[in-house]
Amino acid sequence: MIRIIGSYVSPYVRKVLACLNLKCLAYEIDPITSFYANDDFTRLSPLRRIPVLIDGDVTLCDSSVICAYIDEAYPGPALLPADPADRARARWLEEYADTRLGDLFIWGLFYQKVVHHLVWGEPGDQARIAKTLNEDLPRELDYLEAELPAAGFLFGDIGIADVSIATFFRNGAYAGFDPDPKRWPKTAGFVGRTLAHPASASLLPFEDVQRSVEIRRRREALLDAGAPLTAETLGTREPRRGVMRL
Repeated sequence: MIRIIGSYVSPYVRKVLACLNLKCLAYEIDPITSFYANDDFTRLSPLRRIPVLIDGDVTLCDSSVICAYIDEAYPGPALLPADPADRARARWLEEYADTRLGDLFIWGLFYQKVVHHLVWGEPGDQARIAKTLNEDLPRELDYLEAELPAAGFLFGDIGIADVSIATFFRNGAYAGFDPDPKRWPKTAGFVGRTLAHPASASLLPFEDVQRSVEIRRRREALLDAGAPLTAETLGTREPRRGVMRL
């Protein structure tokens, strides 16, 4: 059976699990986060990122690589459209979501408003939150509004591009953000449809359980061991280059 290592709350893990659901594949979850990782995990994921896929003798890191593998290795509905131009556009939207939306929704909102509060019991970087909400996200939502369909999904049936975009909005919702349906009606409708699809919606109960205990458990373990609470020990430091896929 396919095994996925990673937290349900991670948008990158959520993307992989939704794609496995779309392909109707059986899998099991080892629901750890990278900041609980030991040397065994580091051997599997040299960059100490989640998700990790283990499928027999195949071990893969990076959500985009994993999704491409399951699409090519297993039968079932295709995750990418057949037309070459549409396939290229789908890959671009996946990359755009993983990088730009990941930076804004995870480091600009979710870390600042959720993780920081749970760990240190105080607000995150208020200036960064304000910039994300008032400048950065509106610009990206304007872009998405021009790219997303008013009904249905991007390329007919739901696929990797749809899931890749919508997954970050769930973390945004955890931080109190939802797109204004009056200002961005296509984006709000698209995100709602995609997250309501059974491939994604079925994961929500597991997320609710994990996000209620995940960071608190790490914090308590560090306090019990007399270790300092730092971004390094908690595994919550923002990477200096690129996007850490938590």
